[in-house]
Amino acid sequence: MTNMITEIARDLTPSGTLRASVNLGNPVLAQGPPTAPTGITVDIAREVGHRLGVPVEFLCFDAARKSYEAMAEGRADLCFLAVEPAREAEVAFTAPYVVIEGVFVVPRDSTIAAAADVDRAGVRIGVKQGSAYDLFLSRTLHHASVIRGDEGIAAFRAQDLEVAAGIRQPMTAYVAEHDDVRLVDDPFMQIRQAVGTTRFRRSETVAFLRDLVEELKANGFIADALRRANQSDTLVAPLA
Repeated sequence: MTNMITEIARDLTPSGTLRASVNLGNPVLAQGPPTAPTGITVDIAREVGHRLGVPVEFLCFDAARKSYEAMAEGRADLCFLAVEPAREAEVAFTAPYVVIEGVFVVPRDSTIAAAADVDRAGVRIGVKQGSAYDLFLSRTLHHASVIRGDEGIAAFRAQDLEVAAGIRQPMTAYVAEHDDVRLVDDPFMQIRQAVGTTRFRRSETVAFLRDLVEELKANGFIADALRRANQSDTLVAPLA
């Protein structure tokens, strides 16, 4: 087993340090400043480093697309992203460790009452460029159009759009602070957050990550990490 762990460490961390790409733009998964990030993704990365006996370096970004680019370009060894077909060409994913929801926000007087009402001609949806919900909506919408920006809410406001898309927790907080908008409560997607690494890794390395994620879900590590970050432990994904 010791020899196997040594080989996995060499494969996953050729520099001798685990370079973990962290998306601070998703407040459910990571919080704090780039110099001292916290949250469930940080905890998982540290646990991977501990199991392999290597130090961990955090590469922090403000958007999932930047975190993905760091992984795809070889600047990171580990990433924490939603599983999406557009990413799977470059990333080997584990099963999800957390499942979060994508929801819509609309003007208070909008006629849109449910997520199913959004996909119609003339509806423009503000999204964060390169986010999981950008990728999902871009491949599933038939009539509505996607408008990309640094933040979905910012595009929604700046361009007077009909809809904004985002993650339930920050969207709920936004609605609580702005009485001219409301939440469309039913989700339009399940965002399956997983651990990933580049596809050229050895099969044993990918299997190690997949097995570890299942262990951390089963033994309560993921639930505890969520609670420490003031997030609901109901977000823990089912065992694969």
